[in-house]
Amino acid sequence: MILSRGKTDSANSRQAVSATLVKRLPNSLEDFILKRDYTGARAFLEFSSEDEDEEQHLIKEQWIAFCSFHLGDYQQALQQYKSIRDAEPATEDITHNVAVCMFYLGMYEEAHRLMEQTPNTPLKLRLLFHLAHKFGNETQVTQLQDSLQEDVEDQLSLASMHYLRAHYQDAIDIYKRLLLDNKDYLAINVYLALCFYKLDYYDMSQEVLDVYLAKHKDSTIATNLKACNRFRLFNGRVAEQEIQNIADNGTFGADLIRHNLVVFRNGEGAMQTFPTLLNIVPEARLNLAIYHLKSGNVQEAHALIKELQPTVPHEYILKGVVHAALGQQIGSKEHIKTAQQNLHLVGSSATECDTIPGRQSMASAFFLYSQFEEVLVYMNSIRSYFVTDDTFNYNYAQAKCATGYYKEAEELLMQITDMDIKNQHTYCMIVAKCHIHAGRPELAWNVFITRDTNSEAFLLLQLIANECYKCEEFWVAAKAFDMLEKLDPSPENWEGKRGACAGVLYALASKADKGCPPNGVTDVIGLLRDSSNPQAETMIKVIRKHINSLK
Repeated sequence: MILSRGKTDSANSRQAVSATLVKRLPNSLEDFILKRDYTGARAFLEFSSEDEDEEQHLIKEQWIAFCSFHLGDYQQALQQYKSIRDAEPATEDITHNVAVCMFYLGMYEEAHRLMEQTPNTPLKLRLLFHLAHKFGNETQVTQLQDSLQEDVEDQLSLASMHYLRAHYQDAIDIYKRLLLDNKDYLAINVYLALCFYKLDYYDMSQEVLDVYLAKHKDSTIATNLKACNRFRLFNGRVAEQEIQNIADNGTFGADLIRHNLVVFRNGEGAMQTFPTLLNIVPEARLNLAIYHLKSGNVQEAHALIKELQPTVPHEYILKGVVHAALGQQIGSKEHIKTAQQNLHLVGSSATECDTIPGRQSMASAFFLYSQFEEVLVYMNSIRSYFVTDDTFNYNYAQAKCATGYYKEAEELLMQITDMDIKNQHTYCMIVAKCHIHAGRPELAWNVFITRDTNSEAFLLLQLIANECYKCEEFWVAAKAFDMLEKLDPSPENWEGKRGACAGVLYALASKADKGCPPNGVTDVIGLLRDSSNPQAETMIKVIRKHINSLK
């Protein structure tokens, strides 16, 4: 769902072009450029048959490279610029263009070495600024940031750096300031919309994006972002309708569109699409890991992100979730600790602490710490955003149950419709415990009798027996201990059954409102008769003697 690092088809399209190139621009080509039809412009240039001298040929080659760059074909643009550089004395502009193409191809070391050979210019400083970020050289980032000026290009570069570091509000402040003085720079609205999207303000994102789309309805990046907003606001089907017109045109952004279509279709075709995009669309690796997580393939998800060095919140969150899942699966405290650290880091950060993902992260970290009172503080603050979300309600119910809010937890669990969740052993354990503490032990018993007979069912039966005993729901406790004794005739299970039966008799004698069987003493005697323990017959004799004494 996150846009790739590729240059947009509109934003940053105001690349500086020499006066000579502008003067030599044919009218037909100019029409293509003004319409941002770089495919048409490149075709026009490549099939141009007019006689050319060497200077005209080089000018044409520069325009072809220019079009290739704006189509996102950075490899082709790089080759063309290198060819131009080899054909004439290297100029500062051509060298910079070669370095910029290298940057977009991920050839950071090569771009940096090339820039070191050129004089200082504003473009060189901006490129070095972003290279320093890629290299993780914070000292140089700070130094180069101080050298940026107040002109539009430098400020756009600074805003993009804020965006890359997930400092979205700082980026928004710059974009808004630039728009006040440059209302005709419509592409800034796309950048602004991206920032709002990252902050989960999808309505605001769409509002500013519409300003740009009103002028450029065919923009791939803007249309894609609109689809992403629709996905967040509505669903994947609505998002796909928005993107369908550009999904099959094979133009700029085709890889990004293929990637997002899989997301809109809830992972359909993920294994066919995401692996081929791992080195093209950075988010493909993250979404493939998410797909593996949802499919229960935790080891595969971990293999994808184990070398990931998170730089933005969603990467820390994903790494935390994967380590938490793996830690629970293999019982590793080390993985759980890594998960806690990553999630706590996001939730406590100044930029994320008041966002929904930030509070979810902090709630998850405290969940792993087993500090459920703290979990509820954060989940309560974002509850209104997830009223019908089964996963949220499941986690919310677990925290409620752990802190003794059994009736509220029971209500949340009953709202869940996802059968994958309802069939989980943990769900059955929690819902049974909540039923018991909410005064409905028979519902807990029904949960057990609908489960398959296995080791998990045995654990569920133990929970029902012990929790019912604690809550003085002695009849269900007696039935549960009776079943346990048949499965495992140990002294502990007999003692539990004996105590529960005694509790039932006391409840009957005191005419209590709970803990009584439908047929009274007869049901208790029936349970005791099924026991092989010699004490059972003694209890039956005592019960009958007491009944006879009352007649």
